[in-house]
Amino acid sequence: VYARGATDNKGQTFSHILGTQAWLKDHRDLPVNLIYLMEGEEEIGSPHLGEFLRVHAPELACDAILVSDTSMIAPGHPAIACGLRGIACVNLRVKGPSADLHSGVFGGAVPNPATELARLLAQMHNGTGRIMIPGFYDDVAAVDAVETGAWKHLPYTDDDVLKAAGSTALGGEQGFTTLERTWIRPTAEVNGITAGYQGPGSKTIIPSEASAKLSFRLVPNQNPVDIACKVAAFFASKAVPGVEVEATYDHGGNPYFASPDTPLGLAVRTAVRNVFGREAALVRGGLSIPVVSLFKEVLGRDTLLLGLGLPDCAAHSPNETFPLENLDKGIALHLSILEQFAT
Repeated sequence: VYARGATDNKGQTFSHILGTQAWLKDHRDLPVNLIYLMEGEEEIGSPHLGEFLRVHAPELACDAILVSDTSMIAPGHPAIACGLRGIACVNLRVKGPSADLHSGVFGGAVPNPATELARLLAQMHNGTGRIMIPGFYDDVAAVDAVETGAWKHLPYTDDDVLKAAGSTALGGEQGFTTLERTWIRPTAEVNGITAGYQGPGSKTIIPSEASAKLSFRLVPNQNPVDIACKVAAFFASKAVPGVEVEATYDHGGNPYFASPDTPLGLAVRTAVRNVFGREAALVRGGLSIPVVSLFKEVLGRDTLLLGLGLPDCAAHSPNETFPLENLDKGIALHLSILEQFAT
């Protein structure tokens, strides 16, 4: 299926809906109590979900939470994500003159906000890809070498990453593997830049302001509000006279980690083995799902993250894709999980 959101997250959610439907077709009732909770604001940080959870916490009390919003390692190779990166989104604004200026009259005489924005963004990383914001790495949690060593045997190589990304080269923080950079290392990314005239032809101006949207993927022990404050202080310290620099926190979510060895986690791993005929790879996820931290905070339960998508699904892009084979596997997996939870 090719459609916006086919994998992220319509197809994965639909698998669980159809799984319940399939169970009820052959049985009078479900073997466990089951709650479906769906909301459509995840991509903007789920601003209303926390309040909803707190108000309805007694109705949502549960023993296990299952979310399918991650990926398998490869076709036929399932994965359970034990951890996710958090996120802090920041808007950066550089304000200069009170209005756009003629570049022939004022060029070279006053700071150019677009140039200053580019200079600020270029200072976020050094030549090795390390983030240069003071204190950025202070709280980064160490990861067991046994866990990272196991990833070397996964059937997901650098070539697979290049193919999925449509890129000709890899990049990022030196000294780490590609999986480590995307799963357990924090990042600083420029999501968009706006400055000056962008229409057809030329317009010789010094723009009055320029802005950028930034996102910072965070790892366990990092706090999004703390990181946003450090980001704001960093840019403020780099501002030159004649421009006003403002970095404002937009939204964020905490990083997450949970053991896959709890009784309910082992039940899901058994269900995966029954359906796929192989063990689930225990991985981390580079993306952010803020709701899992909310579940832990409000409901006191960890979330089992069972991926049904594929790494090359083109999430967040046109022609996002979800294989019908994965839909069928997801239905079978849901049925097996119900059986395992019941016992």
